[in-house]
Amino acid sequence: MASVIRNNWKLRRSISKMLHRRSLCTKPPINDTNIESKGLHKISGLKTQGAGHDMSRFDWLSQHGPQFLINGDQVQVITEPAQFYQILKLKSRKAQRRITFASLYLGTGKLERELIADVREACLTNLTSGRPDFEVNILLDYTRGSRGKYNSRSMLRPLMAEYNGVKVSLYHTPDLRGILKKVVPERFNETIGLTHIKIYLFDDSFIISGANLSNDYFTNRQDRYILFNDCPELADFFNDLVKTVMSFSLSLTTDDTLRLDRDWKIHPYKELDDGLKFKIAASEKIQSCLRLGETINDVQKSGVGTSRKEPDTVVYPLVQMGPLGITHDEQALLTLLQTSQPMDNILLASGYFNLTEHYMSVILSESLAKYSILMASPQANGFLGAKGLAGAIPYSYIYLAHLFYNRVSKLKQTDRIHMMEYTREGWTFHGKGLWYYLPSQALPSLTLVGSPNFGYRSVYKDLECQVAIVTKNKGLQEQLREEHVHMYSSSQNVTEATFQRRDRYVPLWTRVVTTFSKHFF
Repeated sequence: MASVIRNNWKLRRSISKMLHRRSLCTKPPINDTNIESKGLHKISGLKTQGAGHDMSRFDWLSQHGPQFLINGDQVQVITEPAQFYQILKLKSRKAQRRITFASLYLGTGKLERELIADVREACLTNLTSGRPDFEVNILLDYTRGSRGKYNSRSMLRPLMAEYNGVKVSLYHTPDLRGILKKVVPERFNETIGLTHIKIYLFDDSFIISGANLSNDYFTNRQDRYILFNDCPELADFFNDLVKTVMSFSLSLTTDDTLRLDRDWKIHPYKELDDGLKFKIAASEKIQSCLRLGETINDVQKSGVGTSRKEPDTVVYPLVQMGPLGITHDEQALLTLLQTSQPMDNILLASGYFNLTEHYMSVILSESLAKYSILMASPQANGFLGAKGLAGAIPYSYIYLAHLFYNRVSKLKQTDRIHMMEYTREGWTFHGKGLWYYLPSQALPSLTLVGSPNFGYRSVYKDLECQVAIVTKNKGLQEQLREEHVHMYSSSQNVTEATFQRRDRYVPLWTRVVTTFSKHFF
């Protein structure tokens, strides 16, 4: 009995240390030279390239994870959902070694069925072409992937039954357990925690995005999507990362039952230790994966890498898994904001504006850069018109945005920090990330792109991943600039008058509930 108590105490102490470290913490693109109106503050003496661009300024990012050297010509910035969808389909059909998808969920409509048909075609083609080792790995979240009678699991089980090389895993947060798991309704259980990683990988190419695999994200829901072509070391890293999360997730079977992976013995919610063993063991597996990524990077630096062109771009994968005590993305973003200079311009986007207190404090009190913050208008919020309590969510975000705007105004920083709303008829906004402009540069030198929304859930509850791309490749920089112009061209400036409009009225009960529940969305 004494040994059990000692072991439990050690587990609690270990996870507490990890958590303490966390606490320390269809309009086309417009080729318009008037970049001030597209999100950037007015700056003079603009340069499109030159000696003023110093990639070494961001070398400190290597402290927060592995780094990979590539050529910017290997990167394609996708701007439209329909283009994203067509690339998913084409890459799936042509894959010859592997397909690896990580998404919150897979939708159940016509477009989603056509995508799975393309994956099925790849399985058949590779089997008949003498490539029996072809594999398909799909990671989804348990709560979203299991919602409803016909769901993501229903979509994928026939494919699993047809081909042995198809594996589907459902991540279940260790924090949804006991009485909480029994009483929280299906539509709201995802607020406890989930996997939010969005990686779509085909052989040695992949897309990192904030978009899920469902109809809206293929048609009229604006997000970001960056395609990396023929980047084997980088693709291997993300393939390993997704498969590592799958290794401690629940494996789906063809009869719709779930079981632990054969090499994993700790159940995410049935152990009687509040999930401590699960969190510690899962954290160790992720840390091991990150260390392996650093080893790959060392080999690449030694000249063994396969890039055909001279590297001019550095890619830093940034992982955030708050429940597991892994906070690399949070620490990297905080440092990026804290070390910004007065003439720097930062464009920050979030489909769900609910910045953590730490992020807001740094932007308001420590960061010196100028900001243009893009968020969804109520009409572009995906929850608008939802049934029940979910229908109030857009107004919760209005309330949170107004609170932040009031802080900006009170500190007399409205000239330095601009807030903007995405409004596009018939579209919703799910974009997220950051574009960083160095002084006097007309093209961005750095971007963050991936799954985080920079809110409480992203930092503390969910599994997230994005990349920092630092580049001096003019072609890639121009693509990134066009991407932000494309998004910001559908935006309007936010002022106090915005919040006084009749359609921005937030009922008292919504304000009260938001105050106490903002850590859950």
